[in-house]
Amino acid sequence: MKKHPKLNRHQLESVARLFRLLSEPSRLAVLQQLRARPMTVGELVKALGMRQANVSKQLGVLHDAELLSRKRLGNHVQYAIAEPMIFDLCNLVCGKLKRDATRQVKLFSGV
Repeated sequence: MKKHPKLNRHQLESVARLFRLLSEPSRLAVLQQLRARPMTVGELVKALGMRQANVSKQLGVLHDAELLSRKRLGNHVQYAIAEPMIFDLCNLVCGKLKRDATRQVKLFSGV
């Protein structure tokens, strides 16, 4: 069995900060949309049906956390995923949710 190092208080706070960052559904929607390809704020607003101010806020938070990169394209700024490992984490969480749902179905269906 692989032994994991014990995290100190500062490291635990960093982990908690990342989980708090990912606890906002609109941020997850932005990440999901950018998974397909880099996009500008305007493209994200249209694709997500969110207000421009909210999209910009979430992009700023994700960029500050170094999960997104950005580059200027004329009058627009294009955002892209800078830390693809974030989707590994999302896949782990989705896997757990699927297992939980399967267990619940079995429990209630008597299988």
